[in-house]
Amino acid sequence: MSVYEKYEAVIGLECHIQLLTKTKMYSNDVAEYGAMPNTNVSVISLGHPGTLPMVNKSAIEFAVKLGLAVNANIREENQFARKNYFYADLPKGYQVTQDKTPICTGGFVNYKDKDQDKRLNLTRIHMEEDAGKSIHDVDPFHTLIDLNRAGTPLLEIVTEPELRTGEEAYAYLNEVRKLVRYLDICDGNMEEGSLRCDANISVRIKGASEFGKKVEVKNMNSFRNVQRAIDFEIKRQVDLIENNEPIAIETRSFDAVNGSTFSLRSKESANDYRYFPEPDLQPVYVTKSYIDTVKSKMPVLPAQLFERYTKEYGLSDYDAFQLTELKEIAAYYNELVTHTKNYKSAANWVMGTIRSSLNDRAITIQKFELKPAKIAEIIKLIEEGKVSNTAAAAKLFPELIANPTANAEAIAKKLDLIQNSNSEELQGYIDSVLDKFPAKVDEYKGGKVGLLGMFVGEVMKASKGKADPKLLNTLVKETLDNK
Repeated sequence: MSVYEKYEAVIGLECHIQLLTKTKMYSNDVAEYGAMPNTNVSVISLGHPGTLPMVNKSAIEFAVKLGLAVNANIREENQFARKNYFYADLPKGYQVTQDKTPICTGGFVNYKDKDQDKRLNLTRIHMEEDAGKSIHDVDPFHTLIDLNRAGTPLLEIVTEPELRTGEEAYAYLNEVRKLVRYLDICDGNMEEGSLRCDANISVRIKGASEFGKKVEVKNMNSFRNVQRAIDFEIKRQVDLIENNEPIAIETRSFDAVNGSTFSLRSKESANDYRYFPEPDLQPVYVTKSYIDTVKSKMPVLPAQLFERYTKEYGLSDYDAFQLTELKEIAAYYNELVTHTKNYKSAANWVMGTIRSSLNDRAITIQKFELKPAKIAEIIKLIEEGKVSNTAAAAKLFPELIANPTANAEAIAKKLDLIQNSNSEELQGYIDSVLDKFPAKVDEYKGGKVGLLGMFVGEVMKASKGKADPKLLNTLVKETLDNK
């Protein structure tokens, strides 16, 4: 047994979700990514004396949405606090957050890990504002400060320490991103910093009840890097224990180039943020009637779609997972199945031909030229045996992309793709082919039934690929069996 198998990791995650509000958490400054540095600021977000903040109503609604989605308890009386600490990019010298009264407590997120259904329980979700951004790689001698992000609305999701592997963390984060995108509260782009994750990691002997010494890892800019950082940190901590070396309680960062973590600062003494009530903000009351109003406007979530696709539509778990991965793909599929009840064929088209076309042209489904009703026309032609699936994907589909308003059947006729379903005409092709290969016919009659495919292929050639495959297979077999 490997030495590492003696241990298990205890992992908790803290995710910061940057909300898609038009303005900041406590001011009417514009909240947007990519503006010129220090342009989306005001005396309120900079904390000038005498200014008064106001709570962003949309941020409250988004927090309630997320709470409902994860089955959390939503607090009625919400108070705000000042979290005091010094960073160069924290203009007020404190961050307005929630301390003892998080808007959501409890709840859970279901996720799949290696095809196993798992659940991660949540501790809390609270509202807060973001700090600014320190930039270290532009000027070799100075750190530059951009305060555009200061005051941007955040929801922080804190999990219970129930994860055991980096792979589980990856799967959970993927589910969180999917969820916030379906809720339209966050775009989930880690590369833009709108979804950030810190991991708290410790290790212990399997079966032990006490936690080991906890290390926090920050600054991971992708889900894969979260997984890599956790995996590295588990190994590092086990190696230290096995070598009788102490594990420092500290904050570490992740170097994506060499896949290792490195120390940022010690956390041996607890951080004293000197939380105290925010004197400039009144408590916010979230009533049951308000929660009911938000609930009535909730979208269908991926878990609900997954159940519909597998239970009602008879799709496989794999198909359902692929279709629900992106909200826009699911929306396209949902509209498509209002025009056709061939759910499996519709899924195949969305996940196969359509997705390949999107990838080849590097576009999103929102820019795809063909409406779902047009794909339903193609599916109908295939169902009726008028066009083969191969011809539809290879020839009809590209032509329709070039002419998105054209009638699918009219284009199929123009391209001479309509299959021959005339049994008398097909029988003539069949008789001609069988007469051409009498020895092969005798072999078939002698038990070499695998030759059926050869005969079908020859007849298909003779018909210039326009024979209806289903009908052709049936007629060829019947003709051979009756010879």
